[in-house]
Amino acid sequence: MPAPEVSAEALAARLSAAGLTTRTEAHPWHTSIEAEVPESLPAETWREVLEVVAAADRFGLLATSLGGRTLWAVVNKVVPATGDVRGPGHQR
Repeated sequence: MPAPEVSAEALAARLSAAGLTTRTEAHPWHTSIEAEVPESLPAETWREVLEVVAAADRFGLLATSLGGRTLWAVVNKVVPATGDVRGPGHQR
């Protein structure tokens, strides 16, 4: 499985190739990718876009009452192991 940063970059590149303009933002625990979806997006492109975001850890579509639609996807970053798997309530 590719590193999370590579996965996020690949998702953004595939969405761009489908004709969407993307924004990528790194957060401490994940990387988010957003794209504005035009009203006139063909059904075939929708299928391609949904196939792309299905590879993300989470995705969705935000639609506003003004007609704007923002597609978003999240790729989680790997959380480093601390060596203590018992959790914070069980530390010595």
